[in-house]
Amino acid sequence: MKSPLIKRSILVAGRRTEVSLEREFWQALKDIATERRLTLPGLVTEIAAGRSRRNLSSTVRLFVLSFYRDQISEFERRSHTRAMLASAATARPRQGH
Repeated sequence: MKSPLIKRSILVAGRRTEVSLEREFWQALKDIATERRLTLPGLVTEIAAGRSRRNLSSTVRLFVLSFYRDQISEFERRSHTRAMLASAATARPRQGH
């Protein structure tokens, strides 16, 4: 079932603006703000500062998507590095005493 849009008024760069997002995007945005030690309006202000002519709700959704994609990429890089290190450790000749 499709999540209904939730419209909230947020202070962005000193101006009130309305942002309409699905509940899941609001929660993800709150989680990201908490992780970055920002308020929700502070994070949305940062997001808004980097947007082009897209509407703010779309920009926020794309930001959340990008944030989680970056986390997946970082996880994959770290997993690859761990696998390489484990492979290198097992490939080393053992030295006897």
